[in-house]
Amino acid sequence: MPVDQTHDPALRSWVASANAQGTDFPIQNLPFGRFRPAGAASAWRIGVAIGDRVLDLEAARGHGRWDAEAAAALDSVAGGDLRPLMALGPRPRRALRAALSHALAEGSAQRDALAPCLLPQSGVELTVPCAIGDYTDFYTGIHHATSVGRLFRPDNPLLPNYQWVPIGYHGRSSSIVASGHPIRRPLGQTKAADAAQPTFGPSRRLDCELELGFLIGQGNALGEPVPVGEAEEHLFGVTLFNDWSARDIQPWEYQPLGPFLSKNFGSTISPWVVTMEALAPFRAPLQRPAGSPEPLPYLDSVETRASGALDIRMEISLQTAAMREAGLPAVRISGASAAQAAYWTAAQLVAHHTSGGCNLQPGDLFGSGTLSGPAPDQAGSLLELTQGGKQPIRLPNGESRTFLEDGDTLGLRGWCERPGARRIGFGPCAGTIVPARRGESRDES
Repeated sequence: MPVDQTHDPALRSWVASANAQGTDFPIQNLPFGRFRPAGAASAWRIGVAIGDRVLDLEAARGHGRWDAEAAAALDSVAGGDLRPLMALGPRPRRALRAALSHALAEGSAQRDALAPCLLPQSGVELTVPCAIGDYTDFYTGIHHATSVGRLFRPDNPLLPNYQWVPIGYHGRSSSIVASGHPIRRPLGQTKAADAAQPTFGPSRRLDCELELGFLIGQGNALGEPVPVGEAEEHLFGVTLFNDWSARDIQPWEYQPLGPFLSKNFGSTISPWVVTMEALAPFRAPLQRPAGSPEPLPYLDSVETRASGALDIRMEISLQTAAMREAGLPAVRISGASAAQAAYWTAAQLVAHHTSGGCNLQPGDLFGSGTLSGPAPDQAGSLLELTQGGKQPIRLPNGESRTFLEDGDTLGLRGWCERPGARRIGFGPCAGTIVPARRGESRDES
């Protein structure tokens, strides 16, 4: 993904809010999302975030002047879904990005035509960025895998296959929701170590997971693997992702086939997709702990080693119900660097997922798995931060947490920032825990 004129840190927009320091959405970003006017029951539309505004692409198609390639890309999103644009592959997307950047830049002759196509973000409702087909959750965070493994297997924290094969499982796409959607505490079976039989009831160890989401663009044919050197051509963009986890339900149910009810009750995605093109200035070498084995050839390339990682900074914040009632803001409880946390790159995930012949489709989602840094305060989950619930987090208002309680709002943030490039961000990714539905089990207590 080349760095070009759309990434110039000196580039400014005639949309004034896009030039503000610290905005997630300067003209160098231009992420895609689905929106409609707040409170309306109208159809979803595709827009691009610019400052505190949304450019309605359907309206822009009719008001602006576009070359043939950009116009065709705009036509593809007229139905209110990103998947037709995703299916076109990277060239039309790059052409559209270049055209939008030129049209929204200071001095553009398109200002008067496109100004009526802008809506305030405060006045729109956002949803998942595209209709998500299949969803696979990976386990790329080696520090997370090691620290969680140490909680349960002190003498053998990292299983032997971890350094050879990207570990993943197929998740449930129907319960993926956009930022702001409440998360209902799940019900499920749990079993105490000294109990004769399990009980059924609300999870008491509800956790978050600090992840990235990778959305697939152009797919591949069934039976045709994607080489690692071509894998990024099949990636559309990146979101923030919180794959909520019920830690007490999971250990009882996951053997021998893996997570089920502990994971399928809800996952939160940020509504704006930051394209691979926007991330071009923020690539980083693949970092692995000393002594790690070389990847097998089908997972290895010069490009993946040199710049396959993404230099994305991430953090977790928490606001309890009591804090909200007292007017207190959310507090940061952890943060990590994706480049430092991930053992496998997004390209390697695509190459491995397709290596057996699996056909990916536009709009498929990959979760990175929990991205934790090497330090204790860089953990991407409460399970790690509290050492399995043994060391509560102390909050400024005197409250403490081991796991999430009803009324808690858990938020993720992500941004890219480095010298010589304009800072870009991912927008909100937050959810509030609401109580489980009661009266559905006699075992609840």
